[in-house]
Amino acid sequence: MFVAAIVLVSVPVFVQAPLVRLFPVGSFILTAAWLVLGLSLMTRPASHHWGDLFIGFTWTWLAGSMYWGWLRWEPLLHLPVEAIGLPFAIWGVSRNSGKIGNFFYFGSLFGTVLTDVYFYLVDLIPYWRQLMQVEVDAVQPIFQSAIAQIQTPWGVGWALTLALLLLMVSLVPLFSRQLHWWAFSGAVLSTILVDSLFWLAAIAA
Repeated sequence: MFVAAIVLVSVPVFVQAPLVRLFPVGSFILTAAWLVLGLSLMTRPASHHWGDLFIGFTWTWLAGSMYWGWLRWEPLLHLPVEAIGLPFAIWGVSRNSGKIGNFFYFGSLFGTVLTDVYFYLVDLIPYWRQLMQVEVDAVQPIFQSAIAQIQTPWGVGWALTLALLLLMVSLVPLFSRQLHWWAFSGAVLSTILVDSLFWLAAIAA
């Protein structure tokens, strides 16, 4: 469950990102396929847990399709769109229903919140807007300016602080034997992996 949660956050980032740019409607429609898969797996006792996880994954895929497909030019809309499934996840947990998928979604959203907080603290939002408006061959100067902003004492300090917070929040639930906490932990920990890969990609550019 822990590894599956990491995979469901990390791998789709690199699959969905190009898909929503080339075919946003297709990415949006694919949400229904993930939902059907989750519901189908939940009907069988042997795969009920995996179906639960996929339904939580459906919310993250839906939010990603909506934001990166049509709204990516406005960073202020990122968190509101990513939180689209939050009321339903809270409602499900309050009814003790779908805890694995809902906690996976909570973990994914928590990681997204901290990443966005970092962008605001280090004043990377202007670079975000610029990257969304230029062609691929013009991104290198923007990446270089953003990296210079990150490599300041302020940027490095906050990166370490938030990374430690993510690590702590992801490791503590592993002391539990309940699967929904392991799904939460994997989703949070994958934030560090994804952010690190994007940072390396920015440096390479």
